[in-house]
Amino acid sequence: MSTTPANEPKCVEAQDRAIDLVIEGRPRGVGSITVARLLPSPKRRMVGPFIFVDHMGPVTVPPGVGFDVRPHPHIGLSTVTYFFAGENVHRDSLGNERTNLPGDVNLMTAGGGIVHSERAAPAFRESGGMMHGVQIWLALPDAHEDDAPSFEHHPEATLPAIAPAAGVKGRVLLGKAFGAESPIRHPSAPVLVELHLDAGASVAIPELPESGVFVVDGALQLGSETLATNQLGVLCKAATVTAAAPTHAMLLGGPAHPPRYIEWNFVASSRERIESARDRWKAMQFALIPGDDQEFIPWPDNLR
Repeated sequence: MSTTPANEPKCVEAQDRAIDLVIEGRPRGVGSITVARLLPSPKRRMVGPFIFVDHMGPVTVPPGVGFDVRPHPHIGLSTVTYFFAGENVHRDSLGNERTNLPGDVNLMTAGGGIVHSERAAPAFRESGGMMHGVQIWLALPDAHEDDAPSFEHHPEATLPAIAPAAGVKGRVLLGKAFGAESPIRHPSAPVLVELHLDAGASVAIPELPESGVFVVDGALQLGSETLATNQLGVLCKAATVTAAAPTHAMLLGGPAHPPRYIEWNFVASSRERIESARDRWKAMQFALIPGDDQEFIPWPDNLR
């Protein structure tokens, strides 16, 4: 993956349209599974601070296989991992080790540099099972690009449940929405909300500087337009969505973010930062992960 900053197309708000554009998830291989990648897209690189969104599964992982991503580095971003089903074990170069279960949020901020891996827990590897969730990257503001790396784990019980309309329930994972506020603080001020809608249920999407609605499963109607599974609708304005079937969706957005370079696992405000991180990784100058330091993903020289 290699993209360069560009001015995002401005939302041209038609009188009868709430959707500016629809992004289709594109298949990509990650570790031992295939994901649907929604951001970055040729149509749109970012929505607010959201610069990367992968929909993982749903896929059944056979016994003995597991879901594994070997140690790899990041700079200039925060990762958000959220499972609907399945689990993994996060390890990083700060010494953190945490099993991430459905409904929990793992937030890892790379800042100036971190290395992490994602592995199947031994019991899950032995039994196999369903893997389903989202992997998200949040771009960091200029003033926080070189922050010290950090890691936070937030269990499901700490994230506020909401019921904003009849037949609608969900949870606020990041930011403020529907009268609730996540305990997670992030300098990019992102908003991320999981929503479950019964067939025929409607809910008003709150107005954000930039926002999108991603359909995990089901179908949402916005006026005369419909969003289907694995589609991200980038919105022009606040809108009311109606479920054409039982629907699982994610609202994401926040303030507009300065353009960013993105190459492999690195996000930065300048090409020089990317090249410096590339050279450091090739020279193995990033810190290693305690207990997971025998493997790593090499820099992919075919990027350019």
